[in-house]
Amino acid sequence: MALLATETHPAQYSMVELALPGRRPIPFGVLLYDPASDRLYHRFRDDVADLADPEDAEVLALVSEDLTARIGELGGRQVLEWLEDRLSNVLRIADRRPAAVRNFPFALERLYRDNVLGLAREPAKVLPFVTHLPVYSLRAAAGRFGQDMEAEAQDWVAAPAGLRLTPDMFVVHVTGHSMEPAIPDGSRAVFRYHPVGSRQGKRVLVWRRGASEGGGEFTVKVYESRKRITEEGWEHTQILLKPLNPEYDVLELDESGQYQILGELVCVLADEEA
Repeated sequence: MALLATETHPAQYSMVELALPGRRPIPFGVLLYDPASDRLYHRFRDDVADLADPEDAEVLALVSEDLTARIGELGGRQVLEWLEDRLSNVLRIADRRPAAVRNFPFALERLYRDNVLGLAREPAKVLPFVTHLPVYSLRAAAGRFGQDMEAEAQDWVAAPAGLRLTPDMFVVHVTGHSMEPAIPDGSRAVFRYHPVGSRQGKRVLVWRRGASEGGGEFTVKVYESRKRITEEGWEHTQILLKPLNPEYDVLELDESGQYQILGELVCVLADEEA
């Protein structure tokens, strides 16, 4: 069985503050530097339209994109030093702090949640499919798109930085160990309904209708199909759902029509791991 990484790596992080003229400063973003790879991770607030006047908001909305381009050209260390030398007016950067990190994307999201959203006196506004995604129960997710039923979101969660949101995305809690280490037990995962194109090799959310008294069972597995050529084109000879954890069995879909592919995995959301 594959194990989750436990090794920590030395890192540094800095907080970025927004200080617009005539307004009190507010937390705006976080920078996380990995000296080993010279990579500078960054996460800034998405609700800039609510934080600043239109002209300022237009500039603030480009901060992340501009920073990504500079890092690609110069590397993380040079860009961080450049920011420390230049940011002192509307955007201000605090002194670096040490950190021990196991997973850098997870750590970045946690720092952002705790030190930006957690300290902001004006919490980030929920903008559906702009800054946040809906969280559904598995049965609501199946009902909404499997039977054309409307389902009310249980909650809205902030999307990770850099993810382009679309209305066909949703979040569910995934339980079980069959997809570890990629999808830990209890994770919140983002899926896209009814993905187009080939499903081959994709990690998919599958609903088996009527498999239990509650109305069905759900699983996340790697989709693999085997085909053969016929006079009409091609047809499936076997559809397999494969776990990542070798301790779990491969599932084979039958022809009863009781299975439905609800969505394709987009990413796993950062939770408590740093």
